[in-house]
Amino acid sequence: MAKTALITGITGQDGYYLTRLLLEQGYLVVGLLPPHRSGSVAKLGVLASQIQVCSVNLNDSVGLLKIVEQLQPQEIYNLAAPSFVPDSWKDPLGTLDLVTGTATRLLTAVRQVGLDTRFYQASTSEMFGQVNSSPQDEETPFRPMNPYAAAKLHAHWTMVHHRQHYGLFTCSGILYNHESSRRPPNFVTRKVSLGAASIKLGLRETLEMGNLEAKRDWGYAGDYVEMMWRMLQASEPEDYVIGTGRLHSVKELLAAAFNCVGLDWTRHVVVNPKFLRTDEHFQLLANPIKAKRNLGWEPQVSFEALIEKMVMKDLERLQSGKIALETVAQI
Repeated sequence: MAKTALITGITGQDGYYLTRLLLEQGYLVVGLLPPHRSGSVAKLGVLASQIQVCSVNLNDSVGLLKIVEQLQPQEIYNLAAPSFVPDSWKDPLGTLDLVTGTATRLLTAVRQVGLDTRFYQASTSEMFGQVNSSPQDEETPFRPMNPYAAAKLHAHWTMVHHRQHYGLFTCSGILYNHESSRRPPNFVTRKVSLGAASIKLGLRETLEMGNLEAKRDWGYAGDYVEMMWRMLQASEPEDYVIGTGRLHSVKELLAAAFNCVGLDWTRHVVVNPKFLRTDEHFQLLANPIKAKRNLGWEPQVSFEALIEKMVMKDLERLQSGKIALETVAQI
């Protein structure tokens, strides 16, 4: 009999790749979507017809309880969160409720129904914030620097408490930056891939950027969702840092992207101070040794291959008219 997996945040980048992976593994995949966002399931493309969607507000404890009771899922993946970190400053309480409130309500439902459901919480390297040492591992102290990171940390500790106090199989993946062609253009990797493709096709001449020296541990989202799944197949619930363990600067990102289309990035990139982030951090670097040692996980797609995937996909979209010129003008 097929396993059932519930996913919140199913229409986001990670939701797409996780859905694809679970369907390949033979799961019945159920997405939990608020009624006003039910139409967003179209973002999943061909996968949308292969899943079940339950329309429910994520702050509706009774509604979530009914779904958990009816479906009795073997696994729950809580990916629900604001898609863009800076937006959390505009609504810190809403961010807290979406991330931690959803997790708590689902865990309460699991306990009330009396299930052995395994629960994955999407944590983030943003929880480490202003770090004193690099790289970071599972023992590194947390110092969240924004409402998004604080909400994620609350949910992270909620997993620990339910694991220790109730004996539930709850765990968190502390994910570093993970990208794909499904990122919105307000993420720097996608901004660069779309910019390089647009300039190659003559749709614009320059690309405005912020701090070119900023560095990130960037990986491929498709690799990271496999680690999410592996965590719930393990014999014991544990938290894991998930990243590549390699830093790349924005300059390297630009060079890789423009190289894909045979262009010199230095001829097309202009630094604009308005894109400089006040909470910039340079030392967020993963030490994923525990993931490799315990679960045999290593990222498969290199930084260069990831950026090439993104640029080629944006070229294809632009040439087929799937990206509006207004979008190109706004990056």
